[in-house]
Parts: sequence; structure tokens; C-alpha cells
Amino acid sequence: MNFSNFRVKSKSPSTTMQKLKWSKKKVPFFTLLMLFLLILLAFSTLHSEHSITKQFHENPHHVLNHQQFSPIYVKPNLSGPDVLDRFSRCNKTIEYSGRKIAWNGRGSKRSGHRIVSSERCNVFSGKWVFDNGSYPLYNESNCPYMSDQLACHKHGRSDLGYQHWRWQPHNCNLKRWNVKEMWEKLRNKRLMFVGDSLNRGQWISMVCLLQSVIPADKRSMSPNAPLTIFRAEEYNASVEFLWAPLLVESNSDDPINHRLDERIIRPDSVLKHASKWKHADILVFNTYLWWRQGPVKLLWSSEENGACEELDGQEAMELAMGAWADWVSSEVDPLKKRVFFVTMSPTHLSSREWKPGSEGNCYGEKGPIDIEGYWGIGSDLPTMRSVEKILSSLNSKVSVLNITQLSEYRKDGHPSIFRKFWEPLRPEQLSNPPSYSDCIHWCLPGVPDVWNELLFHFL
Repeated sequence: MNFSNFRVKSKSPSTTMQKLKWSKKKVPFFTLLMLFLLILLAFSTLHSEHSITKQFHENPHHVLNHQQFSPIYVKPNLSGPDVLDRFSRCNKTIEYSGRKIAWNGRGSKRSGHRIVSSERCNVFSGKWVFDNGSYPLYNESNCPYMSDQLACHKHGRSDLGYQHWRWQPHNCNLKRWNVKEMWEKLRNKRLMFVGDSLNRGQWISMVCLLQSVIPADKRSMSPNAPLTIFRAEEYNASVEFLWAPLLVESNSDDPINHRLDERIIRPDSVLKHASKWKHADILVFNTYLWWRQGPVKLLWSSEENGACEELDGQEAMELAMGAWADWVSSEVDPLKKRVFFVTMSPTHLSSREWKPGSEGNCYGEKGPIDIEGYWGIGSDLPTMRSVEKILSSLNSKVSVLNITQLSEYRKDGHPSIFRKFWEPLRPEQLSNPPSYSDCIHWCLPGVPDVWNELLFHFL
């Protein structure tokens, strides 16, 4: 190859100077200034991000409020002042500060038993089938621990069809209840239900399902207290209920005297209740109903002057769920402790939802709603979505018992006027079912037995 063609010819000095002058005209001063400013801005941004990160690590209990209107994130479940009780009061009520709960939502993804997506069949989707051969699983009169609030037949309900419905998932079968097998699962363990009166109903259902095979002299029930315990001696096992309707500490934590005009919670602490539930091997939580009873007063653990903030129920519930999730995330090893969360139990307060034009409620209903996918106003979907967001962040640490949709169909399963709550209903109350029907709780035997069959299925 002839390399002579690639030789560079020399240029005269004057030609070179002309080229330099031309190049300078192509890069105006304004362009150079903008380039300098961009470099300066990038350096400043990197420096600010480094400073914020450094401040967060130096003070992990609070995320710094680097913008005036950004929420302040509070680390929950730190030791605080004396516990609340039914005599606690707010010294004054101030505007909500916007504080949120900062918790570690990175649940373990390597182990555990989180339910639903991995199942071949969704056992929460199905229909109710009348089965008077296999159901009920126990008789109301044969359970000495039955609650008068839930003993519908004892208090005058003559139609017993509500006891004979079986839940049938689509395209698969729910594991059939076996009392001996359940006791073996509980051998040397503590099963504890934690929550409100609906969770207490599920606990009573479980005790009634289990107690028949335990001799009377080998079983015991502790007196009614914040923590009530049913013990089976030969299995060295207990089935317990802890009254904690709001999960976090509150002035409503007395299981008897909790009807208060002003509801106060510590939105950032479950430590009072966790001291009792932390030793259980299987935990079943719920919360929902009490958050739908008006605004809630917030008394933060860091508040020293008794000043409360006020917040609506749904937002307050999100704070409480954050404090609960922080405890689960930091304290639960899913290989050693099983944690279940029961979704909201629906109400049937207005019959016009399933029977347009009617003016009643659950009173007199004798069968399930047969509309596939029915949802009533007794199930608050926005609240369900916010709870599901928290539960999904916990990954394998919590298994969800999604009882809401299947319970929605059972408008016939409530006590209505056939119950006793402290005192029997007076004749004038019995004659006015639209005003005095209980369309919130559930008759036993009944719907909560199926919730426990689901628990048995997943244990």
C-alpha cells in the first residue's frame, strides 16, 4: 500500500490563526456559563443528598423534615410514659401534626408461610352449600363456654338453618375439620387470638370446636380478664384471647369498662399488649370495627403535657397498623412463630343492599346472599386496601385469613334480637328489630366456625 497519500500537509501560520479565531466564534460565552452552572448544580445536589443520608443514620428514630410540609416519621414501640387506662384524659386537643409511623417493612422473603398467591386454589373464593348432615360441627348447648351474646337458639331463634351452611371453595376442597389433628398441632403450644369482640367470637368458636374431646377434669378456663385462657392439660396447650380492640395501647383496654366518650390511643406503641402476646406460638390478630366509631384522640409517647391530636378513624387505624407491623417485622421469626391477620368482618345493617326497596336489616333473614362477588357497605374497601398494603410489606411474616367476601354473603348469620348483652332485651326492644338488632356479631355455631376451619387448613 502507498502510505504517501496519508501524509499531512503543513499549513502556514496565518492559516492556523484563522482557524482558531473561527473556533472561538463557535463556542459563545453564554454556552460556557450555562455549562459551568450545570456542573455547580449537580455538585450541590449530590452534597445535599449526602447530608440528608448522614443525618438519617445519625438519628434513626426520626426522619428529618427537610421540607416544611413533609410528614415527620416517628419510630414506634419505644419505651414511654405510664400506660393509658379508662381514667386517662386529654389535657387539651390540638391540630394533627401529620406525624406518621416509620417502620421496617422489609419482611423476610426467604422463609415463611404467607398465604394466597402460592395456593393452587383460592379457598377464600367459593359459595355456601347447605349441609345438614355434617354441620354444625358442635351443638350450642354442649359447649359450656358459649357466650350469651352469640347463643342465638338459647335466646329465642327457632330457625336453625344458619348452623348448617358449609363453605365450598371453587374447584377444590377446604381441609375437613379434625379435632384430634388440631390438638396435635397445638400440643405444647399457645394459640392466642388478639383483638376485639369479633375476634373474641372466633376464640369462643375455637374453644367450642376443641373442648368436647378434653375430659372436664383435664381442662380449665381462667376468669374473664384482658387475657382469658382455656387450658388442656393432656396436650400442655392453651387457647387464649387478649382484649386489644385497637391493637395499640388505649384507654379502652379494659374488657368490661370500655364504653367511653373520648377514645384515646398511643398510635406509636403496642408494647403494653405485646408483653402478653409475644410468648404465644400462634397469633391471630384482627382490628377494624372500633375504628368506625368516630374520631380518635392521639396521645403520642413523646408527649409530656397530655396534649392530644385528633384524627379520623381510618387514618388512625393506619398509624396503629404501622406500629403493629413494626413489632411483627422486628420480632417475628416465621420458622418459630405463626402470625395470622383476619380481615374485616362485614355488617348487614340495611336490607336494601341485597333487597332493593326494603327497610329492614339482618333480622328475619334465613339464607345467604346468592349474588356472586357481592359487596355491601359494611366492608370498607379503602380501609381494606390500606391494610393489605401493610400486610404485603410484611411478606412471609404474616398469613392473611381473608374472611370478608365469604362472610358478606351471610346476612342470615347474625344474632339480631336473639342474644343477651349484659342484660336481656326488654319486650319493647324485642318488638323493634330495626333499632335493636345486632347485625355485627355472629351466631354460634355459625360463620366463625368456618374462619377457624380456614385457620386449621393453613396451620
